[in-house]
Amino acid sequence: MEQGDKQATYNELETEQPVSKEGADSQPQDEAVGAASEHADAQAGENPEAASTTADPAEQTSVEAEELAKAKAQVAELEEKLAEMEKRYLRLYADFENFRRRARQEMEAAEKYRAQSLASDLLPVLDNFERALKIETENEQAKSILQGVEMVYRSLLDALRKEGVEVIEAVGKPFDPHLHQAVMQTDEGGYEPNTVVEELQKGYKLKDRILRPAMVKVSQ
Repeated sequence: MEQGDKQATYNELETEQPVSKEGADSQPQDEAVGAASEHADAQAGENPEAASTTADPAEQTSVEAEELAKAKAQVAELEEKLAEMEKRYLRLYADFENFRRRARQEMEAAEKYRAQSLASDLLPVLDNFERALKIETENEQAKSILQGVEMVYRSLLDALRKEGVEVIEAVGKPFDPHLHQAVMQTDEGGYEPNTVVEELQKGYKLKDRILRPAMVKVSQ
């Protein structure tokens, strides 16, 4: 019985296939290579951008250059718009300053010549007073009236003088077309040529503005 059992065990050992040393050594290496490959595939799947960047640096450089060119174009466009806005601002500022200057000048002129309209309306009144005062009379009552008229005339002149109205000097002065209006010429002696020899109507000015030129006769 024991001899039969030993024979059976010996037969089972002979049926088992022996494993060589090379086969035993290559099996762990194949498993390691497969694991490394699977690990690399997993990393590539998790971070495709990194894999792509590493794989194609020329394409990355091209993309960066394109983005840089776009950024430079945007900067140039913004700089052009800024320059245009600055020009518009300077034009508007200059227009506003001109408007302020004109408004200030108009206000100053309005203040300076505020009596111009009234003074111009009173000039015919002054002319009538002057004509009345030229009347000669021996009547005492008429003389008294003329004295009253002269007082009113002087008071009116004083009021206008306070506002800057002045009589333009004419007789004996060189003819000035800005101040005088020549209506006649004469050969009277005793005067230099182009000199006012007679005043036919008084002229007036308001400060430096002519209200009415003097009507005169001028020597030739």
